Amino acid sequence: MPARILSARETVGEVSESPFANYESLTQAAIIGAIGIAIVASNLLIIAAYLNFKGLSHEVINYYLLSLAVADLLCGLFVVPLSVYPALTGRWMFGNFMCRLAGYIEVTLWCVSVYTFMWISVDRYLAVRKPLRYETVQTRTRSQCWMVFTWISAAMLCCPPLLGYKKDAYFDKETFICMLDWGSTSAYTATLSILVLGPSVISIVYNYYYIFATRRKLHSGVPIHDKEYATALAENLSNPSHCMSFVLVTVFWLSWAPYACVRFYEFIIQQQLKVPMLHFSVVWMGILNSFWKFVILLALSPQFRLAVRILCLTFCCRSNARLQAELIGLDNDD
Repeated sequence: MPARILSARETVGEVSESPFANYESLTQAAIIGAIGIAIVASNLLIIAAYLNFKGLSHEVINYYLLSLAVADLLCGLFVVPLSVYPALTGRWMFGNFMCRLAGYIEVTLWCVSVYTFMWISVDRYLAVRKPLRYETVQTRTRSQCWMVFTWISAAMLCCPPLLGYKKDAYFDKETFICMLDWGSTSAYTATLSILVLGPSVISIVYNYYYIFATRRKLHSGVPIHDKEYATALAENLSNPSHCMSFVLVTVFWLSWAPYACVRFYEFIIQQQLKVPMLHFSVVWMGILNSFWKFVILLALSPQFRLAVRILCLTFCCRSNARLQAELIGLDNDD
């Protein structure tokens, strides 16, 4: 990492000269607080809606969405709140270990999200590639095992800095986030990037290309001699989960693209861009992605809207099981 980039950051424990200096600090702290509340509230609602929904096992993708919501909720609970007070004071006051722990949680949850999007794309690919055997290939138990494996592997891959390998951690005074110094461990950083981004990006691109190419081929009237296969394929392609999951993945990468572009450009020119609020905006734009998932699900997933309806009505009705059966039946009739 270039020395001029590090010079714009404050090491853990260094005291800021003017706490509560200006209106800008209050505004940034308010923005961070609002983002944290939005993330926690929206993901609690997602988790509660799916856990309360008896039709959770109808689609395996719901387990992956539940895992994403848990990762986003942990971000809202253990990452975002730690930045509110530092935004006001301009310094990190929680100690070096907490700084490294916060950095570890950030990168671990990010890796969990990336891996989960990969499994979602694989799930959608199998639904189209093997429409007649999808339910036997993608079982509830198998999807749960993949999610456990994802969380364990992400936690283990990201733990070396936390356990003492290159203990450096920096409090970024522009974004008010404690970050691990990945620049001082270039070999480890490159390896981690390849292990996380390599298979994930390749799988996501290929799987969604196959899905949309198959849909285009089917709509173009290409004859399929196996009628049972053609019927199952058409039914699977009409599932709104394909479009919903694609939008989720796209919004995730678009949310973090500005941050990646700024950091890459700074690496090329070997100096930090001196643009007011630039780094704050691009980092928190990426973190805000944890809230947009709720909006996308509400807009593009009929099943999630049904789960929210059931959750809201559950507070008013005691016969929860009967209510859910009736609503699911009505939804299937529609």
